[in-house]
Amino acid sequence: MNQMALPLRLADHAVFESFISVGNEALVAMLGDLASGEATPGCWLWGAAAVGKTHLLQAVCDRAGDRSVYVPLRMLVHAGPGILHGLESRDLICLDDIETVAGDADWEGALFELCNQVSDANRSMIVAATMSPRECPIALPDLQSRLLRLPIFQIHPLGERERVLALQLRARHRGLDLPDDTANYLLSRSRRDMASLYDLLDKLDLEALRAKRRLTIPFVKDVMQQG
Repeated sequence: MNQMALPLRLADHAVFESFISVGNEALVAMLGDLASGEATPGCWLWGAAAVGKTHLLQAVCDRAGDRSVYVPLRMLVHAGPGILHGLESRDLICLDDIETVAGDADWEGALFELCNQVSDANRSMIVAATMSPRECPIALPDLQSRLLRLPIFQIHPLGERERVLALQLRARHRGLDLPDDTANYLLSRSRRDMASLYDLLDKLDLEALRAKRRLTIPFVKDVMQQG
């Protein structure tokens, strides 16, 4: 997918089909419609770390294709606000981790200009943060006012059973079988946020491929002890 001049690749697993939407059904449905071409201003989505904000932004861009662009501000903050120039030509702009540049006058000025260009062209913008727009430390009142016009959605974390389902879904996308007992073992023996669980699953996938083993509890236990 062409991402303007930004040297970025979307994660292969970050698609709607690999996202467990339990508790966030309305948000996922809205984002799916938006990615498919529905004309809306976009939205502000927020939630704690590792609840799926980046996954959903990239899923939108995966479905929207070259009409969209994904901009991870945390990764690009040192490149300066000039990276935003020209993005208004896309129908759908996804800005991740906007709180990273909040309070920086140059970034806020560039973001305000981009918001105006997007609005004037009747395009869409999705903004993701770890907090609501009112809590985000944006110093430029006009920018905050502009962003407050977007519909606001909070991403709710998955429950215990849904975490198991999410791990199993990710495993299937990698061609792995993750039995219930093994998935529950992972939840009870590792950090419980989904980013850490997915990282562990990636490691287990690599080790299982090397050892030509299935993801049984004894195998997982050995790998975790070695790590």
